[in-house]
Amino acid sequence: MVKHQMVWKLFPGLIVFICTVAVTAGAQNFRASCVKIKITPDKPQWLLGYAARQSSGAHDDLYHRIVAMDDGAMQFFLVSTDICLISPSYYDLFTQELEKATGIKKSQVWWTVTHTHSAPEVGPPGMGAAVLSARYDHAPNPEYSEKVKNTLIEGIRQARNKLEPARLAVGTGFSMANINRRARDPEGRTSLGLNPEGPADRQIGLIRLERPDASPIALIANYAMHGTVLGPQNLEISGDAQGVVAEYVEGKLGAPMLYINGAAGNMAPIYSVYPDFKSGHITQFNVLLGDRILAANQSMKRTLSEVQLRTGEQIIETPQKPGLKWPEDLTDYRLAQGEAYLVRIPVRFLGISDEVVIWAAPLELFCEIAIQVRQRSPFPFTFFFGYCNGWLSYLTTKAAFSEGGYEIMVSPFTEQAEEDFTQGVLITLQGMAR
Repeated sequence: MVKHQMVWKLFPGLIVFICTVAVTAGAQNFRASCVKIKITPDKPQWLLGYAARQSSGAHDDLYHRIVAMDDGAMQFFLVSTDICLISPSYYDLFTQELEKATGIKKSQVWWTVTHTHSAPEVGPPGMGAAVLSARYDHAPNPEYSEKVKNTLIEGIRQARNKLEPARLAVGTGFSMANINRRARDPEGRTSLGLNPEGPADRQIGLIRLERPDASPIALIANYAMHGTVLGPQNLEISGDAQGVVAEYVEGKLGAPMLYINGAAGNMAPIYSVYPDFKSGHITQFNVLLGDRILAANQSMKRTLSEVQLRTGEQIIETPQKPGLKWPEDLTDYRLAQGEAYLVRIPVRFLGISDEVVIWAAPLELFCEIAIQVRQRSPFPFTFFFGYCNGWLSYLTTKAAFSEGGYEIMVSPFTEQAEEDFTQGVLITLQGMAR
């Protein structure tokens, strides 16, 4: 095991800390597993994603889907949960309890959420209370939050115990299930809507875990799309299109599928904010996205001859928007700089052999930023996992500040963020490729 630590101060407003652990193992040592655990509540809960509202029942079930990977030197756990958001402080609490119960460290676990807007609130409001205070005039769901956290710890235990010999394949697909949502009117005002001419990231990133006999263990599908087919009028608990598509693919595949959201900050589903499941054409996403995932999986022949895992983290610091009342539970995520503050964004990295890199952040990132990183990455396959290990709201492009719109109003960042963030990520990727 080899460890590298580097610190760069690139320019004012950006300090990058990297701690990378490099490990090596042959393909014969690689093991994997997947666990799926239902977390659908059995009584009404406050739903997250729009104004405060309580659920009236459940239309479809919510789940933790947990993948474990072990290359012989390190174990790594990836979680996809059918909820809207968690605060970084709740991820921190979960990892503290996980390590105490299992010995698994924070660096070994990524907790992503699908971002369905029809799921209960989990944990403290975090950044939501600062940028969307009107939605948080009630207590969250403490009993349900505890259930989600405890079942996740137990699920990770199960996944570790189920590890079995495996292979890993990687590939990409394409789907037009999403659309840019920053609509413009004749006066140049920007608002939430549909913008077919706006930038969109329609790549599906795929990682397949399979047994030596080629039977599937799990499929990881990475696609950028808000979980907003259903609007605020819907009171039934649902995984939205993400959950519906995952269940559809699982039925065809015979193994769990983790839906991992991408840079969905300005990406809507092509049917958006409908009052119910029928009017939202939600099952059409099984064709628009589910069948595209299945087709890409069928054509995916690239199985890595060796699987070597490397994990790393960088903290990118960028100016905080002036006048923002910072949440009390997120004191570790900002730093005083004179009379101003810097937001500290934790970015995680997972390298898989020499071909695949996955980077992740607790953000609703604009898709242009993820596309730019992918195009400039030294790795053949570069995937971005959004809504990972918490939520620090929207990180937009610099151009979006002159356009305005919802995402700018609720972002804690300044127009400097795109440059700070993009350069910090690309520097790390270049360092990982050496």
